[in-house]
Amino acid sequence: MTQPYDIGTGAAGTPAAGTVPAPDPVGELRERTDAALAPAARAWLGQALDEAAAHPGTHGPISVWELRLAEAGRRCGPAHADAARVLILHAAHADLDALTRVYRQGTADERRAVLRALSHLVPGPDALPLVEDALRTNDTRLLAAAVGPYAARHLAPHAWRHAVLKCLFTGVPVDSVADLGRRAHDDAELARMLGDYAAERTAAGRQVPEDLHRVLALTEPGTAPHGPVDPHGKES
Repeated sequence: MTQPYDIGTGAAGTPAAGTVPAPDPVGELRERTDAALAPAARAWLGQALDEAAAHPGTHGPISVWELRLAEAGRRCGPAHADAARVLILHAAHADLDALTRVYRQGTADERRAVLRALSHLVPGPDALPLVEDALRTNDTRLLAAAVGPYAARHLAPHAWRHAVLKCLFTGVPVDSVADLGRRAHDDAELARMLGDYAAERTAAGRQVPEDLHRVLALTEPGTAPHGPVDPHGKES
């Protein structure tokens, strides 16, 4: 069975321990996706990207590229649909209004693609309401997309700490949290919150997630943080 590519790692299921780097440049994502697709799916994606680039705006009640977003799962298969949708959003130069419309009106798969595309398309914090909305859900796949590179760059410390706790609470692996090492480093408040959560679970006779201990170790002042994120989202 083909394992889906994580748009943040560049490899199938092999994120770095404790952090997921931000998405590769879009050109690399295109090359990786093309290499993984069957010929018919590759041809469909190429045509979809050409259409999105040629007609980036909305024409009528729905744009051509939005229709292609809806087809991506059937055309490219579930293992590569997220990557295809991110590429289509990028080719269409989807602005914040378009991304918000797709997020609000789309399927869970399309909402997840919007979240993964934010770091490619929105340079500032204006799309944080979409991330915050996703963090209020209990959809683990949506949560995993919400704590990606865009959240790592723009989510305020208080909200980011609660996002980490939400991952622990819902069972989302902390490997999904982009730039975890840097943001957790020497964070006494996060350490306190983790300790409180561990104490609550212990008092209730429930197991403390192993990921909690991993994050707690990252909050120690002596832990070497990962490097800062460059403009393309990669660690330096």
